[in-house]
Amino acid sequence: MLSRSGFTVTGSFIRLIPKYFVTLNRLCDVVPVNVPPLSGVHGLTLRSYCRQMPKKEKAVKRQPAGGGAAEAGASCPVARDKSGAVTITVHAKPGSKHSSITEVSAEAVGVAIAAPPTDGEANTELIRYLAEVLDLKKSHISLDKGSRSRDKLVKVDSSLSPEEVLRRLREAAG
Repeated sequence: MLSRSGFTVTGSFIRLIPKYFVTLNRLCDVVPVNVPPLSGVHGLTLRSYCRQMPKKEKAVKRQPAGGGAAEAGASCPVARDKSGAVTITVHAKPGSKHSSITEVSAEAVGVAIAAPPTDGEANTELIRYLAEVLDLKKSHISLDKGSRSRDKLVKVDSSLSPEEVLRRLREAAG
């Protein structure tokens, strides 16, 4: 039993919460936070009932710390990762008649893929087409992230610089 400001709370009162919800909310305003657990109630304390759920923070994309070179890499779809490999951010468009590079924007390289998006066929065709455009073996190119998404991250393990990869992609785009 808990008594505070003329209100008395017992286990049977807590079981009738829907009927007395307004009264219990008023009680939560006047009961201190360090109230002991209520007797006869299975794991429910007035403190846990009165506590508000924390609000979720919205995720904010962080800008990389550093000079102008890091900022220039952030606005380009081709960059070097921590392991030293070149990565390409790709926005895939499966189901096209012909494989081609549709655009090279600041966010991603748009690639139309001549394969349906089923059973990994589009991913296989994307790797084959990028190997052809970059004049590399298929074993030098791998899909790093996004196997089931249109937005993908392709890893290029070769001696090509990010600038050279970007130049070859822009040439293929026309």
